[in-house]
Amino acid sequence: MTRLIAPHGSAALNPLIVADPAAHARLSKEAENLPSIVVSSAAAANAVMLAGGYFNPLTGYMGKAEALSVATDMKTASGLFWPVPVMNLVPDAGTIKAGQRIALRDPNVEGQPVLAVMDVTAVETLTEGELATIVAKVFRTSDPKHPGVAALLAQGKTMLSGPIQVLNFSYFKTEFPETFRTAVEIRAEIESRGWSKVVAFQTRNPMHRAHEELCRMAMDRLGADGLVIHMLLGKLKDGDIPAPVRDAAIRKMVEVYFPPNSAMITGYGFDMLYAGPREALLHAVFRQNMGATHLILGRDHAGVGDYYGPFDAQTIFDEIPRGALSIDTFRADNTAYSKKLDKVVMMREAPGHTPEDFVTLSGTKVRDMLGKGIPPPAEFSRPEVARILIEYYQALDQGRG
Repeated sequence: MTRLIAPHGSAALNPLIVADPAAHARLSKEAENLPSIVVSSAAAANAVMLAGGYFNPLTGYMGKAEALSVATDMKTASGLFWPVPVMNLVPDAGTIKAGQRIALRDPNVEGQPVLAVMDVTAVETLTEGELATIVAKVFRTSDPKHPGVAALLAQGKTMLSGPIQVLNFSYFKTEFPETFRTAVEIRAEIESRGWSKVVAFQTRNPMHRAHEELCRMAMDRLGADGLVIHMLLGKLKDGDIPAPVRDAAIRKMVEVYFPPNSAMITGYGFDMLYAGPREALLHAVFRQNMGATHLILGRDHAGVGDYYGPFDAQTIFDEIPRGALSIDTFRADNTAYSKKLDKVVMMREAPGHTPEDFVTLSGTKVRDMLGKGIPPPAEFSRPEVARILIEYYQALDQGRG
């Protein structure tokens, strides 16, 4: 039997979904009569990640002291390495008090059904200073224009902490039945495929030639058995391409250009933080939990705008304590098609090149081409992928017209 990498912080995964049908029915019935509160999209996404085992070994939402410890020192109360606070912030807790059992309602599903049941350990309010500390440490900026900062500040300052039991996976299982997978499910599939060295590729965008070849480089250089393409399926910032379009484009690329049993296409239910280095560490935690041995880190991994240096999300792995994580990283420079070498390369590995020797296009230029029905050069984007994106952008433009 294949021996997989151990989960983070425990010998086995601890998914918080209530899977037993009888227990699920009992909890669902109990939840109908409990005091309830509609949580933020971020808190709902945290519940989904806890449910699927991605946030192993956490058992629920952090309280104030633990959240501040994680923000400042990247340690939980028990001393476990953890890079980003996992919180349930609300504008107002109403009559909810410590010691109560409450139902958490889903803001992202029609009718706001119960997502989880929570045993409230504490109801605390973050001071302006405490909230500012969390923001500054996690995002390395306090700029309210940063999408992750804006999303966090919009949630409120009142913090509900305590263990949860999760009843469902929000909209992810129903809207992405072919793609959404829990950490438990991905581990099981890795094991069934007989893989032991596994590379994970994080994406919130369609994959162009450079991404595709980066995955191949990582697999070849590491001698990996397989690749898990792991798509973020949750909330993004305005302008990002919707998950169903990304999903279709990536599936087409793998179908046409990857050998059988070499790549798994999966997705996870989480809202993007755009927290750069800290989010890269969090990505590593849940990739380790799902069974990957290596995480590909490109330039500006999980970043946005100019808030982070191009390699900050790589070098932060050199700053954490040795042994904090078991997963390794594969660190990449920008990849692009070299006209001189007639192949995709990492730019740092192509001496004697000028910028004109590479096929590079700005996001704005690509968007403009696709909107006009013009496929980008084949060196930049596979034609099958470009067709899917052209259909999306042209439909988008027609809708605006």
